Amino acid sequence: MRVGSFVLAAQFPGQGQGEALHRAVRSAEVAEEAGLDAVWLAEHHFVPYGTCPSAITLAALLLGRTRRLEVGTAVSVLPTAHPVALGEQAALLHVTSGGRFSLGVGRGGPWVDLEVFGAGLEAYEKGFPESLDLLLRWLREPSVSASGERFTFREVPVVPRPSEALTETLGEGPEVVVACTSPASVRLAAERGLPILLGMHVGDEEKAEMVALWRRCARAAGRPGEEVRGAAHVSAGVCQIADRRTDAVETLLKAMPGWLKQGLAAHVTVDDRARRMRDPLEYTELLCGLHPVGTPRLCADRLAATSERTGISRFALLVEGSGDLAATEENVRRLGTEVLPQLR
Repeated sequence: MRVGSFVLAAQFPGQGQGEALHRAVRSAEVAEEAGLDAVWLAEHHFVPYGTCPSAITLAALLLGRTRRLEVGTAVSVLPTAHPVALGEQAALLHVTSGGRFSLGVGRGGPWVDLEVFGAGLEAYEKGFPESLDLLLRWLREPSVSASGERFTFREVPVVPRPSEALTETLGEGPEVVVACTSPASVRLAAERGLPILLGMHVGDEEKAEMVALWRRCARAAGRPGEEVRGAAHVSAGVCQIADRRTDAVETLLKAMPGWLKQGLAAHVTVDDRARRMRDPLEYTELLCGLHPVGTPRLCADRLAATSERTGISRFALLVEGSGDLAATEENVRRLGTEVLPQLR
């Protein structure tokens, strides 16, 4: 089992964007000091829900500030990015970090981002498979051309590519993980043999069903048995540690609803479609019930149980739910020094 933090750079009410970003960077540095395995970085545009607009840029910074920690995007939004540009950046980080970078990608949402970046709604609704396949070819082949509905260009060389000696230790390119919220996206990832990232809003039962679906689809697509058995899927969740569970829950109930209310309400759909926002308090209570929130022993037991029930071996845990820098640092340290040893 590998445990990492999930960093949104959340802007809580009354905070500035710089404060949110500083807390995000500092929490990642503390994660390495505390012995966590990884940090996963979220990407959002134009909303205080998360103030990092480029997960891969923040990943580059953190790879430079750490020596052991694995750093991944959770996720880079593919419909609003050119797959080749994203692939070039991912390959660069893969080579220069010694293989510590993982590229998580997802469809994002039907947000105004699609208008701002000129992608259009069709890139979100229909274009994800084409973008994903082009990205994968860029990361695995020496040269690439395209003749699809969205992307058409002559053959060009892929630069940089790992040297032959480096490939033996690092593989062809960075790991690619796909965020999945539906059976269709699970099938898409499975057919390509890509591990999946499952969100914090669903519990163990639904995650187990999605992992089982991934395995069935991967086998049906002819993926190697070793690849299917060894796929390292990722579960996103929330973690808040205290000496008493009631204290951990109280910390999140005081801070998270205000952040969720202002953050989620700021999302604007590109086509003005109606959408229903979760009740912030009820959502926070749901997260406290689903994830490791409580004493170190409870948190370790909850993570172990989720892994056993779902077959998921990696965790990306939101540790900044208090909204406070000092409390976040303490939370990360306790996760590394009091929870992880119980899992190993």
